Formats: sequence, structure tokens, C-alpha cells
Amino acid sequence: MFIEFSIYILTGIIAGFFAGLLGIGGGLIIVPVLTSVFLYFIEGPHLVHLAIGTSMATILITSLASVKAHHRHDAVRWDIVKTLTPGIFIGGILGGWISQYISAPMLAKIFAVIEFGIALKMLLDLQPNPHREMPGIAGRSVAGTIIGSISALVGIGGGALNTPYMVWHNVSMRQAIATSAACSLPIAAAGTLGFLIGGWNIPNLPDHAIGYIYWPAFLGIVIASFFTAPIGAAMTHKLPVKTLKRIFAILLIILAIKMFWF
Repeated sequence: MFIEFSIYILTGIIAGFFAGLLGIGGGLIIVPVLTSVFLYFIEGPHLVHLAIGTSMATILITSLASVKAHHRHDAVRWDIVKTLTPGIFIGGILGGWISQYISAPMLAKIFAVIEFGIALKMLLDLQPNPHREMPGIAGRSVAGTIIGSISALVGIGGGALNTPYMVWHNVSMRQAIATSAACSLPIAAAGTLGFLIGGWNIPNLPDHAIGYIYWPAFLGIVIASFFTAPIGAAMTHKLPVKTLKRIFAILLIILAIKMFWF
């Protein structure tokens, strides 16, 4: 158990730092790492679901720490957070609940494809050209629902989708990253609820799991990420983020390949 818990803590250190730095929520690292770790320490057919559900739960804590740091730099657009949250929350519950009807191998491949796309975007530094203002309530609700459902389905915080969406609508990169971190809160809350409900009556789940959330992994990750997420958020304003994004993208490609062959 000591080795297993140590891996969770190390995962939290890395995921928390990059979550704060890039506003991504940490799930892009947490899900493939937990899937691999669970293969060694847990038996059962629901390992990918447990990895994604646990990732969602950890993002809730990581985002709190990250948002506090971004808020101190006055970078969070709370007006955008408030208008995106209703759609995000509905989409998050929907994505988490739908996951129970998707097989673990298929869910792993969906995650891999999305992660590879995000990594490619980071590696090539592709950004949409800002050419319009944020849409009204109806448009934000639709966008929030789509972002929330996809993010919850694969266990990511939504920053990889929220950030380019905001930049496309003339929000500065610095504010988009900070605001995406804040939007990860409703995504994580709704996704966690969805995975709890979706896995509530599933048989043969491991000990210490409630629904699709495995609590030893949750505790190990959040103990570390709660402290490293604010460090990453503070470093957003000091480190060469573009260079770090490219390094991070290469790591994501490796993890995506691993997930695709789950």
C-alpha cells in the first residue's frame, strides 16, 4: 500500500503543478497514470471508469487551490464563469452519467483521441484568431454544456476546451487560463456527482471505492496537488509557458498512445 500511495502523491505533485500553470485541471495526467496503476493494484473491468471518476474528484480540490492563486493576480473573469457555469454543470452531470454505458476500452480510446488532439494543439501552439465578443446567455449555455459533458466524460477539467473558446472570443490568454481554472470547479463537481451516480450500483468495484471514485487515489493526489497547484498558478506569470507547454505536450502524446492501447 505504501508504494501505491506514494505513486498517487507523485502524480498529485506533477498534475497539480501543471494544472495551476496551464489551467488544465490535471486530468490529462491523472487519468492515464491511474489507469496504469490500477492495472497492478486493483482487479475488475471498470479501471478506466474509476480513473476518470477519481480524476474528476481530485480536480475539484486542485481547482480550488489554483483559482485562489489566479484570483490574487486579479486574472479570473468571474462574469464569464457565472454565465458558463449552468451549462457546464448540466453537461458535467450528463457526461459522468453517460460513462456507465461505454465500455472501458472504448472510453480509453475516446480519452486517447482527445488527449492527442490537445497535445498536438499545444505542441504546434495553435490558437484561434480572436474575432468576436463572448456570445449571450444562450450561446454560453450551449458552449458550457458541450464543454462540460466532454470534459466530464474523459475526466479533464475543461481548460483545454475552455481556454481556446475564450481566446477565440477576445479574452486575453492570461485571463482565459485563470478563468478556465475557475470553470473547472463546476465541471469537477458535476462530473464527480455523475460518476458517483453512474457507478453507484455497479458490482465488483474494489474496496474503498464509492461509485466510480477510488478514495485512496483521491487522497494521495489531493494531498500533493493542493500545495503544488498554487505554485504552478504563480509560475504562469514567471516561467516560459510556451516552452513548458511543448514539453508537456510531448508527455501527453506518450500518455495518449498508452491509453489507446489499453
